Amino acid sequence: MNKTLDILYQDEYIIAINKPAGWLVHRSWLDSKEKVFIMQTLRDQINQHVFTIHRLDRPTSGVLLFALSSYIARIMSEQFQQYRVNKTYHAVVRGYLLGQGCVDYALTEVLDKIADKFANKDKLPQSAVSYYRNIATTDVPLAISRYPSSRYSLVELRPETGRKHQLRRHMRHLSHPIVGDSSYGDLRHNRAIAKHYNCKRLMLHASELSFVHPVTKKQIKILAPWDRQWQQLMQQFNWPKQHTDVISGLIN
Repeated sequence: MNKTLDILYQDEYIIAINKPAGWLVHRSWLDSKEKVFIMQTLRDQINQHVFTIHRLDRPTSGVLLFALSSYIARIMSEQFQQYRVNKTYHAVVRGYLLGQGCVDYALTEVLDKIADKFANKDKLPQSAVSYYRNIATTDVPLAISRYPSSRYSLVELRPETGRKHQLRRHMRHLSHPIVGDSSYGDLRHNRAIAKHYNCKRLMLHASELSFVHPVTKKQIKILAPWDRQWQQLMQQFNWPKQHTDVISGLIN
């Protein structure tokens, strides 16, 4: 695993990296044997302490923002909590998810067995809203069930709220689970994609983050390119460059 992180943006107040899929943001009881973490690696790379502002799930890749002081971290965390940060994701999902639409489907809070051992387990579902837009579709000769081929879609996702696993759960709610999702996905499709296309990651990527800079007050937009495994699957699915170019030039 390459231990040098790709820095997408940096000034004296904040820094953003392109988080690799499979990396934990910080030490966690979820994997006590893991020795590589984003925070520690980034701190050593820039020789400066960093402070968390938000998080991405371990299997998710893309734009991850940190503050370079606790004060800036508090300001930026408030922007996230108040939904004043615009987030754009891309995902590969099972089936043809066509057109565009809104998923307004409340979600019960996802609790960790250990960390949330004493949390209230009877809380009402929380409002959760996500928008989706189709970019491309494909039908590949992959017989998984009773059909001789399998359909997949490349979609743009924009969460309006920030619930845990929101996009992954909303895609499952639409019966279009994200490829590679071991918690909410279709295990048969996950195994088939891993075997035939050598793609063994969650196909969910935080492509863009847009927000008001906490000090300069300028609008900042940070883009994160897709990794090699993602681009390889795009080619194998025969998704032409003119389709993926809509992602603000993320593909070279």
